[in-house]
Amino acid sequence: MAARRPTNARAQQARVQQERARLHAARQGLHAAAVRRRVRDNTIAVVVGALIVVGAIVSQVVHAEATAPVPTPSPSVSPAVTPATSPAPSPTDTPAG
Repeated sequence: MAARRPTNARAQQARVQQERARLHAARQGLHAAAVRRRVRDNTIAVVVGALIVVGAIVSQVVHAEATAPVPTPSPSVSPAVTPATSPAPSPTDTPAG
């Protein structure tokens, strides 16, 4: 038959187990808080980055519309009108051959 531990040793072992459980719960809570913080920080970073990209695009569009140069007609040479003459065979009275 196994020897029983004195009451003092059992109480000490119970206190050690409680302390381990408390530390374990604290570590789990700390880890969970860190995960939540990272998710929050990543979400904020994505939203801010998207806003910066959208702002840059809007800025470029507004700038392009505000400073768009008015197109001026470029001088072009107008083609000379030439009559379209095609060399047509002249009818002859002589048979070919």
